[in-house]
Amino acid sequence: VQLVESGGGLVQAGDSLNLACVNSGRAFVGSTMGWFRQAPGKGREFVAAIKWITGNTYYADSVKGRFTISRDSAANTQYLQMNALKPEDTAVYFCAAAMAYYFTPIEEHHYVYWGQGTPVTVSS
Repeated sequence: VQLVESGGGLVQAGDSLNLACVNSGRAFVGSTMGWFRQAPGKGREFVAAIKWITGNTYYADSVKGRFTISRDSAANTQYLQMNALKPEDTAVYFCAAAMAYYFTPIEEHHYVYWGQGTPVTVSS
């Protein structure tokens, strides 16, 4: 599993961004793919996750209603559509993959593969 993120950038509050994460290795056979973020001076936090087979989704309360996670199985790609961005969304966003099944895959230790991260900066 090799994860490569793209789509980050500098935007203004209220704008949108769509992050993509491609698994450039073999077809994904794990259970879940997700997004985490790390703001300057803070730890990494869960943002969203999607179970690869069922499409069930999970969101952090801070992004619920603004962010949408999706996947394209044929393209081995997951997306994070971020709308109504706020300055507090500023962070490096990491794509991650979990191989084992977890009922609620929202913990960092559930994920074993990580991308390099893509920075998102939201100005006020």
